[in-house]
Amino acid sequence: MENIQENKPSGPVIQAGKPKRKPPVLLIILIIALCCVIAYLGYTYHNLKKQSEIEKTELERQKGNLENELKSIYNQYDSLKTENDTMNLKLLAEQQRIEKLLKVNANNVYKIRMYEKELATIREVLKSYVYQIDSLNQANIALRTENIEVKQKLKQTEIEKEELIVQKEELTQVVEKASVLNAKNIVITPLNKRSKENLNANKIDKIRTCFTIRENAVIPPGNKIIYLRIARPDDVILTSGVDLFEYQGEQIVYTASREVQYENTDVELCIFWTNDGQLTPGAYKVNIYAEGNDIGSSTFTLK
Repeated sequence: MENIQENKPSGPVIQAGKPKRKPPVLLIILIIALCCVIAYLGYTYHNLKKQSEIEKTELERQKGNLENELKSIYNQYDSLKTENDTMNLKLLAEQQRIEKLLKVNANNVYKIRMYEKELATIREVLKSYVYQIDSLNQANIALRTENIEVKQKLKQTEIEKEELIVQKEELTQVVEKASVLNAKNIVITPLNKRSKENLNANKIDKIRTCFTIRENAVIPPGNKIIYLRIARPDDVILTSGVDLFEYQGEQIVYTASREVQYENTDVELCIFWTNDGQLTPGAYKVNIYAEGNDIGSSTFTLK
């Protein structure tokens, strides 16, 4: 019998590999669910942040409106000031209360509500004070009416009072006329070496100040020394030396002076000051003095 041999494949034998495992369905579902949760949380955070910004803006708007109303009420208290000292103290206390409230940093809903509650109380207080002040005004009107009636009944006494007032006014006028000399029509003219007007500080040779001493029937006549003070833009007094005169109990320097004969009528005169290089561009002020009083002033400007 022929040997029957098994047909065996020639060459190396290749074993079939194990099939790859697929991820479990549950894991995939968990990953998808986790992604959804993360997306939801991100969306929710975005909305909450946006809502927070909206609420913050609204709080700022409410705070601004409340502060504006408080400031308006504060100003209304100013207009309510009266001759009644007690009422004025109450008004001042309410203004101080408003000032303290305005310093509060109302940055949340609770403080805003507190703000609104305080504002409501302040409104009520304001209404109460307006009513009280109106009552006081009505009472003052009644008192004035009563005073008018009393004045009518005491007409003779009022006439005598008016006569005394007239006499007092006449005496006051006499005192005012007797108080000081007065200068009018003050004209200041910077002059160059040809005695022509020139406003250039570098070309001025002299400054001429002309004016009129007013008529005054009360002041005793006689020689009067008139003093002139010219102040530079930097307030330095132009002077040719240490020349002093008394003013309000002090010795002060002057620029130039002149003695005049005063006979209780208008006296026209001019006082000159020679430039010694002290002039600078700018605005100057001129004051005129007599008998310890400032009797007139004016200004001029140099280029």
